Amino acid sequence: MSDRLPAPSSLQPARIRRSEYASPMRRREALAGYLAILPWMLGFLVFGLAPIIASFLLMFTKWEVLTPAVWTGLSNFRRMLADPLVGKSLANTLFFTVLSVPLNIIAALFAASLLNVGVKGTNLFRAIIYLPSQMPAVASAILWFFIFSPTYGLANGFLAWFRIPEQKWLWDVHLVKPSLVLMAIWSFGQAMIIFLAGLQGVPVALYEAADIDGASVWRRFRSITLPMLSPVIFFNLVIGIIGSFQVFTSVLVMTNGEPANASLMVVLYIYRNAFQNFKMGYASLLSWVLLVIVLILTLIQFRLSRNWVYYEGEKQ
Repeated sequence: MSDRLPAPSSLQPARIRRSEYASPMRRREALAGYLAILPWMLGFLVFGLAPIIASFLLMFTKWEVLTPAVWTGLSNFRRMLADPLVGKSLANTLFFTVLSVPLNIIAALFAASLLNVGVKGTNLFRAIIYLPSQMPAVASAILWFFIFSPTYGLANGFLAWFRIPEQKWLWDVHLVKPSLVLMAIWSFGQAMIIFLAGLQGVPVALYEAADIDGASVWRRFRSITLPMLSPVIFFNLVIGIIGSFQVFTSVLVMTNGEPANASLMVVLYIYRNAFQNFKMGYASLLSWVLLVIVLILTLIQFRLSRNWVYYEGEKQ
């Protein structure tokens, strides 16, 4: 007689799982789960996935909304390569991104560092700084339109204090994009809140150890604060670049791409082709080009983040 114990059947757990899944309670739970996600799933399929697929197919067609779509193959691609406004809008958007995103991050980090000190009235200052980021985009654009007015705007009134000549701002080819950058920096409240949360998560023991070693304020900021905030900086950088490539409302309301297309951004150019010129096929192609550019930039940021982003508890 063998002393071996009988080997457990490898099929037994699968049978148990199948029997449990086949129970009425399990089926009711699964059905309730599917019914719970059904509204979101239908919304995603109808308003998300279907338009994405349709826009991809429209790239290869000529569709003017009121007429049936006509398959044109790669004609939209050839037109895009010969369209000077595509390069112009991309250059304007890149200029806006390169200036606005770093300045927005610096302003948000500076404000968060000041608010993290814990002085009297901190909550009030937080609310005041955060409120502009929650202001409706159209209202904010109208406000800044009056600020940059060359006749009665506050910007020229401020320059007059220093005896600097008045500027045309939004009506100047060379100043229109810097003016839009100034407006974008104004609403850094959301990034500031994220930075503030990150600062409050930095261990106090690190600062205490640095004080014992005699480290200066700048040394503590450079060696402790920035490394510990690197994931937060990376997050704000990615979100900021994606948002800057989608700038639209402020440009449409304030300049509509003028003067001389100096403020023409990619999304505004897509809007012109789609809803003013009714060239839906060409606009769909430009939308996909914008998606690819943003995707490539995001992947590059994730690749480069390995060299400077520090996560607490991560093995170096």
